[in-house]
Amino acid sequence: MATEPADPGRRRFLTYLIAAPTLTVATKLTADAVAPARADAVVPTLPQPAEILDLGDVLTLSCAPTAGMLVLEITGDGRARLQLPRAEVGQGITTANAMLVAEELDLPLDRVEVVLSDARTELLFNQLTGGSNTMRSLYDPVRATAATARARMVAAAAAQWGTDASRLSTRDGFVWAPDGRSAAYGTLAGPAARTGLTTGAVQPKAESAHTLVGTPTPRQDARAMVTGKQVYTLDLDIPGANPVMVRRPPTINGTVQKVNNEAAVRAMPGIIDIAVVKTGVAVMAETFGQALDGKNALDVTWGPGTVDGEDNETIKKKLRAAALPFAVPPLLTQYVDGEFDFAFASHAPMESNSAVADVREDSATIWAGLKSPIVAKQTIAQELGLPENKVTVHVQQGGGSFGRRLFFDAALEAAHISKAMKKPVRLMWSRIDDMRHGRARAASYHRIRATFALGQVLTFEHRVASVETDWSHGLGEILTAYAAKLPVGGNLSFAQTVFLLTVKSPYNFGVTTQLLNEVPLKFHTSAWRSVYSANTRGAEEIMVDEIAAKLGKDPVAFRREFIKSDRQRAVLDKVAELGEWGRKLPAGFAQGVAVHGEYKSYTACLVELDARDPKHPRVTKATIAVDVGKPVNPRGIQAQMLGGLTDAISTTLSAGLHIDKGLPLEGSYSQFHFARQKNSPTDVTVHVMPANGSDIGGAGELGLPAPVGAIANAYARATGIKPRSFPITFPVDFDPFPR
Repeated sequence: MATEPADPGRRRFLTYLIAAPTLTVATKLTADAVAPARADAVVPTLPQPAEILDLGDVLTLSCAPTAGMLVLEITGDGRARLQLPRAEVGQGITTANAMLVAEELDLPLDRVEVVLSDARTELLFNQLTGGSNTMRSLYDPVRATAATARARMVAAAAAQWGTDASRLSTRDGFVWAPDGRSAAYGTLAGPAARTGLTTGAVQPKAESAHTLVGTPTPRQDARAMVTGKQVYTLDLDIPGANPVMVRRPPTINGTVQKVNNEAAVRAMPGIIDIAVVKTGVAVMAETFGQALDGKNALDVTWGPGTVDGEDNETIKKKLRAAALPFAVPPLLTQYVDGEFDFAFASHAPMESNSAVADVREDSATIWAGLKSPIVAKQTIAQELGLPENKVTVHVQQGGGSFGRRLFFDAALEAAHISKAMKKPVRLMWSRIDDMRHGRARAASYHRIRATFALGQVLTFEHRVASVETDWSHGLGEILTAYAAKLPVGGNLSFAQTVFLLTVKSPYNFGVTTQLLNEVPLKFHTSAWRSVYSANTRGAEEIMVDEIAAKLGKDPVAFRREFIKSDRQRAVLDKVAELGEWGRKLPAGFAQGVAVHGEYKSYTACLVELDARDPKHPRVTKATIAVDVGKPVNPRGIQAQMLGGLTDAISTTLSAGLHIDKGLPLEGSYSQFHFARQKNSPTDVTVHVMPANGSDIGGAGELGLPAPVGAIANAYARATGIKPRSFPITFPVDFDPFPR
C-alpha cells in the first residue's frame, strides 16, 4: 500500500491488483476516505482491463498472422468472388464484406459474390466468428486483398497497351485508358494471374474517397431469405442422405442404458435404421415425419444426467452462495445495494440445430452452419479416428445463432450417426430438442453496492455469480495463446478472462470492481449474445438510476456528469434529443434510459413503456444511437441494434427457461416467450453516428445491454416496482411436453 497523501482528493483509492482468482482492491478506509469533508470533482475510475485490451483486440491479434491468406477470385465473366473465413448467421457480414470488395475494385456490388469458406486449418485462429470481431479483423485485410486485385488488373492492361499503369483508371469493372480504350476485368483475369506481373506498392483507397462503404445498403441475401430461396443446411441435396432424428434423454447429459422396443420401431413405416450414439438413439427414415414418429415411439431405459436434481430454486441458492464478498463496507457514508437474478435463456435461433454428414471408412464430409469450423474439423477427425486432412467441413449459412453455432454438436453428432449407420445422414433437431438439450445463456446472480457522499460516487462494486459457461469451442485456445499479452494476470479461468475483457463501466465511479465467480453445474451453456455484458451492464444501469434518485438527480443529467468518454456522452445526448427525454406521458407509461460501450463502440437507448398492467408491460417506442467509429453498412448496423432491442425486450420482460428435475420445461416458441410482433414497438429510431476517425468497432453484441437497462428503468418509473428478477413476467403458463 502506498502512503496516503495529505489531501487524498482524487487519489484516495490507491491500488488495483489483479490476482487469481479474483480482482483484489486495496483501499485505505479512513473516515476522510469514505466521507470527505468537501465535494471534489467526479472521482475518476482507473482504466479497466477491457479499456486497455478487449476481447475483440485479442481476436484481431490472433487473426493477424494469417490475415493475408484471404482468397479473392476474379472470374472470366468479370465478377469477384470472396471466400469469407467467417460464418454468416444473419448478421449481414457477407454484404458488408462485399461492399469492401466492390469499393476497392470499382465494381458494381451486384457483381461481387461472398461465399463461406470451408474449414481451413492453416488459418489457425482466423476462422472463428464471435466477439463482434468480423469487421474489426477483416476491414483492412479485405480492402488490401481487393486493392491488390485491382492493381493487378491495371498492371495487366498496362502491359497489353504498352503504357504506364499510373495513367490508367478503373470504373464499373473495367480498366480505362486516357484515350477511351477499356478492358473488362473478365478479359484481364488471366493475364493478371501471371506470376511475373509486377504492380509496385499497393494501397487501399483513402476512406475519404469511398462512395459505397458508409452508405446504407440492403442485404444481398434479403430477397432470398424472405422468399424461401436461401439455401440452409437441410436444403442441401446430398445423395443418399436420409432424414434422421434423435430420441434424447429426459435429463441433460443422460445416457442410454437399453432400447426396449427396437424391433417394433424398425417395423414402423418408412424406418430405415436405428443406432445408439452417446447423445441418444438415432432414427433414420424416408421422411422427417416418419423419423419423428419413430423416435417418439422408442422405449428407452435411461441413465442419470449431470444435473438431475436441479431446478430454478436450487440453482438460485447455489449462485447466491457463490457470489464473492464486497471489499468496501458502507462505513460513514451513504450507499445503495441491489441484488438481481437472471434466468437461463435459450439461444432459440429460427433454424434448429442441424447437419449433414457422409462418413466413409477413410474420409468424412460435413455440412453445417459453424462459427468455429476449424475446431469442429479437428474434433470430428479425432473422434472418428481419421486423419484431419481426410475430413472436409463445408460451412453453410445459418438461420440465426446468437452464440449457439459456436458449438458444433449437431455436426459431431451427425458424424457419429453416419459412422454407426454406415450411411449419409441429414440430422435435424426438433424444436423441443433445441430448447431442452441445446445451448443456453447461463443463469446468473448479481450483487451491486455503490457508496457515495456529497454528490460523488466513491465506490462501485459488482459481484456476479453464474452457472459455468462452456468455452470449449476454440476461444479458450486463443486466450491461452495470447495470455502473456492480456491485461489480466494470475491463473484466471477462461470465463473470468472473457468477463474482464468484455465488461467495463462507462462511468467515473471511483473504485470500480466487477468480478465473476462461476458454479460448475454441467448444463449445456454457451456464450449468448453479449455474453456477460447483457446481464452485468443491464443490472448496473438499473443501479445508476437508483443512485441518481438517491442524489436527487435526473437520470440523463447524472449519466452525463459521470460518463468517461465523450463518444459515450454524445450517443446519450442524441437519444435524449431524438427520444424527447422528459416529455409528459399518461399514467402507467414511463421512459427509461441506459448506455453501454463495448468493443470500441458506444450506444445509448431510450424507451417508452406501457406498464398499466404491470404483469404485461409493453415497449411502445425506442430510440437508439450508435457509434461504431467507421460504419461500413449503416443499414446493417441499424438491423443489429433492432435485433439487440428485440432480445432485450424478450429476456427482460418475458423469455426465460424454467429448470425442473434437470431439464428445461420450455419446448417451443409458444412456451419460451420470446417477443412477437405484438410485443415490439412500432415506433423505433436507430441513429447511426457518422464516421469520426476512430477505429472500426464491433456491433453484434453492442445493441443488447443498454435496452435491458432502459426497459427495466422504464418499468420501475412506470410502476414504482424495482425489478430484481428477470424476466419480469415468468409464469409456467403452459403444459410441458413429455420428457
